Amino acid sequence: MRKPKAFVERVTELSDIDLHDLCEATDVAIIDGGGFGWLKPPPRRTLEAYWRGVLLVPERELFVARLDGVACGSAQLVKSPRNNEAQRYLAHMQSEFVAPWARGHGLARMLVEAVEARARAEGLRTLNLDVRETQVAAIKLYESLGFTHWGTHPHYARVRGQDVAGLFFYKELSRRREAES
Repeated sequence: MRKPKAFVERVTELSDIDLHDLCEATDVAIIDGGGFGWLKPPPRRTLEAYWRGVLLVPERELFVARLDGVACGSAQLVKSPRNNEAQRYLAHMQSEFVAPWARGHGLARMLVEAVEARARAEGLRTLNLDVRETQVAAIKLYESLGFTHWGTHPHYARVRGQDVAGLFFYKELSRRREAES
């Protein structure tokens, strides 16, 4: 049996097919308990507008995971706004997910590593992220990649009438640059 081709790329535009595939992947990830803050898939027009909007924000970069060329996950590198000079050295990784049908091919790890590599290339020194406590596989991945858990918010999200804690992580990308500055 042929092994599917799994890869991640930074994109600056989405074709109609990619937009469709990314929306489909997002829907099944949300149904599976994924994040984005949505608890159920939004109307397709809303989701399409969301993904198109991501590409319009100068401080956001979109990374798309693909399995045999089909968009099946994503992550975003979110840099500080231009007016925030004090935090210009850091960024956030947001909306990292892989559709359930595409898991098990290393795509989640590839997404995080691609975001990290881009952050380093941009001269950023710290990468932050936050995740619901229910995202156990994601938490294990972040810890295995050297992210440090620094805090927990007990009322981070409300899912099916219950509070869900959020875990906050950071990773120093370049200690040498910090020592030099």
